[in-house]
Amino acid sequence: MKKIVAAAALAALALGAQAQETKVAIGISGWTGFAPLTLAKEAGLFKKHGLDVSIKKIPQKDRHLAIASGDIQCAATTVETWIVWNANGVATTQIFQLDKSYGADGMVVKPGITKIADLKGKTVAASAPGTAPYFGLAWMLKKNGLSVKDVKVVNLEPQAAANAMIAGTAGIDAAMTYEPYLGAVRAKPEAGTIIATTLDYPMVMDTFGCTPKFLADNPKAAKALADGYFDAVAMIKADPKKSFEIMGADVKQSAEQFEKSQAYLRWQDREANQKFFAGEHAAFSKEAAELLLDAGIIKAIPDLSKLADTRFLK
Repeated sequence: MKKIVAAAALAALALGAQAQETKVAIGISGWTGFAPLTLAKEAGLFKKHGLDVSIKKIPQKDRHLAIASGDIQCAATTVETWIVWNANGVATTQIFQLDKSYGADGMVVKPGITKIADLKGKTVAASAPGTAPYFGLAWMLKKNGLSVKDVKVVNLEPQAAANAMIAGTAGIDAAMTYEPYLGAVRAKPEAGTIIATTLDYPMVMDTFGCTPKFLADNPKAAKALADGYFDAVAMIKADPKKSFEIMGADVKQSAEQFEKSQAYLRWQDREANQKFFAGEHAAFSKEAAELLLDAGIIKAIPDLSKLADTRFLK
């Protein structure tokens, strides 16, 4: 009888623990830098912290619409994209940094183009305004005395843009893409030259954020999301083979292929996060906001002081 009562009590406790799990829907893409979020879900790290996480693959150009509709509460994207979302009335707050690109994002050009300044009057494939590839294009052009008005932009998502270069699509002179698709271009030098990456222009860094309402209503869940991510980064260091297998499977790559892809970025641990949000985040956001305004991507700069909440990094 005692065993039955004890078993029933344990079952009740288990049900109670399940009932307390906070549901949260996250929007990401197949970008290599977001993979620790997938690892945290698949390896049970989010669950360990009391979260019931669902991850939805949503193109960057549509992710803010999913937040605005309530379909997701949190998302991963580049630092400057949060500026665009907030400027367009989609209130969101960054709570931790995911990664920094060290060559994982780049510009591919057709043979004969030897410098970025040569792109004047040429056609470049890049995602829509308000996305990281479009911003990367604007940033690189500005640093070389041009603007997006000096080129013709054809809107193609990163995978399609890379494929267009590999196929030698007529009429496209250059493309903005990122890993793992940039790796496919690296594997076929005849597809074109990777003329510049984030090693040359360090302006791609990703953060994770949520709606202010979600953060206000669920501060413990927000802390759990950060802790789950940091646990995933620790797991990658402790057991890289298993981690690469799990993260690679999500983007249809082998562990070996994924390992090569992630070599071009750095995931940011808790210490790196604290350093980043101590000054670099605000400085970059200011420069990015001015470029977004100049490029006509935003009509006004939002309150940059409200873009991040660092409470959950401790």
